[in-house]
Amino acid sequence: MKKANYKVIGVMSGTSLDGIDLVYVNFDYKNSWSYKILEAETIPYPLNWQETLAEAIDFSKERLERLNKKYTSYLAEIISRFIEAHQIKDVDIICSHGHTIKHEPENNYTLQIGNLPEIAYLTGQTVICDFRVRDVELGGQGAPLVPIGDQLLFSDYKYCVNLGGFANISTEIGDKRVAYDICAVNTVLNFYSQKLGKEFDEGGKLAASGNLNKDLLQKLNALSFYEEKPPKSLGIEWVKSTVFPILEKYNENVPDILHTYTLHIAQQIAKTLDNQPDSKVLMTGGGTFNNFLLRLLKEESKCHFTIPSQEIIDYKEALIFGLLGVLKLRGQVNVLKSVTGAKKDHSSGVIYEI
Repeated sequence: MKKANYKVIGVMSGTSLDGIDLVYVNFDYKNSWSYKILEAETIPYPLNWQETLAEAIDFSKERLERLNKKYTSYLAEIISRFIEAHQIKDVDIICSHGHTIKHEPENNYTLQIGNLPEIAYLTGQTVICDFRVRDVELGGQGAPLVPIGDQLLFSDYKYCVNLGGFANISTEIGDKRVAYDICAVNTVLNFYSQKLGKEFDEGGKLAASGNLNKDLLQKLNALSFYEEKPPKSLGIEWVKSTVFPILEKYNENVPDILHTYTLHIAQQIAKTLDNQPDSKVLMTGGGTFNNFLLRLLKEESKCHFTIPSQEIIDYKEALIFGLLGVLKLRGQVNVLKSVTGAKKDHSSGVIYEI
């Protein structure tokens, strides 16, 4: 179905467990892609869902299958409520990422729940989802998938950096789009903030109040992942097996750990940039509200950092998964081998019709 205009709902749930992001967007194609976000909303996860999704990495296969069915129904309910609340009448497709439970490309495996065929029946709409599995089958990392959207929608910027559960970067090197995960961000910061009864470190105030532990910073910066060449990606498994054990060895107060880890994030991001004042960097994701992190990043790099409208900060990933679905519907490439390391560029995702 190739046409010039598409009305799409993009749906994204990230590893930071903030909630489900939904956008209703109009995509228009006239020699290049443009977009207009018509409606946008984040539905926070209730505590029981936050706890279940956080623990699901350790579930048995049978328990994961039950969770997948339950979450698919829950996600369909959230999407249907969004449609009803905003009185949305015209939808070509729903494009949903699902929620990542396990991401092990080295084992040829990735699992995003909420991508079962029932989601089309329950929403009464054509749904395109499960975007990562095909790439892993083709030998790719299955992540990041957003960079083709950076290329098609945000080409004015030399770098696109997203600060979510993890930091990732997307840029052009020569004539190829290259992108990869940099380090863990909110998966670590939120975990330690919650030790003090805070859902997250608002504005980075807790981190700013702490002191630097130089020995801890050195050990974090020495992690072998940072020396690997892209394509490369991270999952919560890496945080639990590699990052948390280092942090747990330091009997520090939480603000000191947050301070040190936030500087670590800033230094790892700065390492990926060219440090040129005329290099424009688009910053998105929940981490852009961490003023302390942004201040440290500007101290570490001379690049020009742009904070866009809150609409783009909050919903860029949901927006781009909407575009991935449109490209899939058109039979066009939506995953780049230069980004993921797959054997070939391809059109990924599964289409479920009513």
